[in-house]
Amino acid sequence: MTTTNFILAYVQDRAYVYRSKIRSLTHSECLAIRNIGNAIVAGMTLSLRMSLHQVSVALTVTYVPYILMELPCNWVMKRIGANITLPIMVILWGVACTCQGAVTSYHGLIACRFFLGLAEGGILPGLILYLSSFYKREQLNLRVAFLFTATSLAGAFSGLLAAAISNMNGDRGKPGWAWIFILEGVFTVVFGIFALFVMPRRPEDTFFLTELEKEALIAQRDEWAINEEHHQFTWAEVFSTFKEPHLWIMSIGLFFGGTCLYGLIYFTPSIVQSLGHSPNRSQLLSVPPYAAAFVVSLIAAYFSDRYRARGVVLIIFSCFMIIGYGMFLGSAKKHVDYGSLFFQVVGVYTAAPTISAWLANSFEPHFKRGTAIAWGYVITNCGGILSTWIFNDAPRYRKATKINLAFSVGILVATIVCIFYLRNENAKKRKWRAANDLSALQSDTTKLGDRHPHFEYTL
Repeated sequence: MTTTNFILAYVQDRAYVYRSKIRSLTHSECLAIRNIGNAIVAGMTLSLRMSLHQVSVALTVTYVPYILMELPCNWVMKRIGANITLPIMVILWGVACTCQGAVTSYHGLIACRFFLGLAEGGILPGLILYLSSFYKREQLNLRVAFLFTATSLAGAFSGLLAAAISNMNGDRGKPGWAWIFILEGVFTVVFGIFALFVMPRRPEDTFFLTELEKEALIAQRDEWAINEEHHQFTWAEVFSTFKEPHLWIMSIGLFFGGTCLYGLIYFTPSIVQSLGHSPNRSQLLSVPPYAAAFVVSLIAAYFSDRYRARGVVLIIFSCFMIIGYGMFLGSAKKHVDYGSLFFQVVGVYTAAPTISAWLANSFEPHFKRGTAIAWGYVITNCGGILSTWIFNDAPRYRKATKINLAFSVGILVATIVCIFYLRNENAKKRKWRAANDLSALQSDTTKLGDRHPHFEYTL
């Protein structure tokens, strides 16, 4: 092993501690996302006298400011610094989450959900963009998967926490569901404050590394991200993002995936409860599928990075989703219904980080990549809006299951189309390189970005 490789291995080992902090930031975010699903099971709708239609409205209201914030947040993050913008958004978002525990009416909940979406909108796309500036393209899926394991861990922990917190029903005059919002919101605020002091703006600002380690970390950054600190924003670069056919192919998969993902986030406890379990037992039984997703998604991400095989992983786990939704749709046995959740959750929570990493891998330079990532989450959250309106035929949720089954097939088809398109683009670049002199283009790496003949798309 060379000295540089040894230092890099050491740096990456120490960086695991930092990634754990970033993952915890996302974990606190995801706890607050899914706690409304737990609060519904814990009796929120009864306390606030909400109809099923009003529940869907409350969930939908969050998405409007959320979607509006995603693109501008990724555009301004570079100027202000992700180390400031991301923690502040988490703090504000935790405050809005906590306030949900104080509401006494449906209209109060609507107001809180609006401000929740306003604060939350830039967090996840911002984190993906932030990580894509730190790591090589072939290292990104595992790092993004670490973020998304926060989501699956939140699925596990939120069920456990909700079951425990529900026992505080009546404490200080608050119902159990209110304490779910209050305690998880306070945790989010505390962690946001902590992140404000520990997140570095750039790899070379990482406080726990020596100068030699920082130099090694900078040396292993992706060649396409090296000069982006001085890269200037232009509208031409932003608009060029939307001229790429693969953005629209991936958008299809992102919309379908968002519908499946948010359906599970919000309604897994309700689905488990519909199998005939008590509210507390439903919270607890929602834990194992997410624990399985935690393990499987990391293993899949490792192989996705090792073999640069984003598309293959997506194909495999879209098939998991198809199996899961098919089992739930065709079965009338409770143990089969519950088993189908493992396929659904594992499939969805492995596909999500894979397509996110694939999206980030496929666009350069910085603002084009930031625009593509933010647009991807705009589309994902449009799918989230749809998900809030299709789970309205309990206990079997047949309409939602049929839609999610069809969308899982759609993800599979879109993935195959995208693989063939990007493979064809790579072939064109190889042919151009063989016939032309590249020396004149060396200085145009940042300007050309993914249009540079040396930039090969990850498949």
